[in-house]
Amino acid sequence: MRESPKIIQVGRAKQIIIKPIAAADARRVIKCLHYSGKVVQNSQLHFGVFLGGECGGALSFGPPLDKRKMQGLVAGTKFNGFLELNRLALADWLPPNGESRSLGVCLRLIRKQYPHIEWVVSFADGTQCGDGTIYRASGFDLVAIKESKNLIRRGDGVIIHKMTLESNPTSPRAELGGRSYYDVTGGRYDLQAYANQTNGALLPGFQLKYIFFLNPEARGRLTVPVLPFSEIQRRGAGMYLGKARA
Repeated sequence: MRESPKIIQVGRAKQIIIKPIAAADARRVIKCLHYSGKVVQNSQLHFGVFLGGECGGALSFGPPLDKRKMQGLVAGTKFNGFLELNRLALADWLPPNGESRSLGVCLRLIRKQYPHIEWVVSFADGTQCGDGTIYRASGFDLVAIKESKNLIRRGDGVIIHKMTLESNPTSPRAELGGRSYYDVTGGRYDLQAYANQTNGALLPGFQLKYIFFLNPEARGRLTVPVLPFSEIQRRGAGMYLGKARA
């Protein structure tokens, strides 16, 4: 993928081609295009998005970090029976509806190639990005809206998720002068203590959870209520392109 492709400015979403790509290629594209600039290391399935011979994006799927907890969302789900869409990153020069086209094709490919996978979960970042417009347009069900207390913007401007800290709490960290997360929290999960040590602050916002059922029968085994999309605005969780919806 060229860093700033210019030869394609217009086109139709149906002309987009989606195909599997190597993990290393997907990670390079995602680091370039995703708003976080970060990849998820345990991703297992990677798809590239192409138009006119140019790579304009990538999607990656893999197991959730807390797989056992997530498994209970749908009763009777096998341990390998679901995936998380953990990154969707597309260039802005792709045509309108490129995201829904790309996601829809990926879901159909997964359904065909991996029939044991019954559903896909994903999260919309209503703190930095958006409230999940693409998921609603692609047939996902909204199953949770919660206030986000997971992100810190450090004094150096870097945004970090608590899972990054809590997954390796004893590892030395450069921003802490070589000390670990546990060193500055007294051996506890204490995001505020970390924020204080890095001159940071909690980023307020929301996290929205969506599920897409590759196996329609599995929807009847959902263990949580499906929320109406109107609940997003009612709770003040609306966001688009990093800005809260009025």
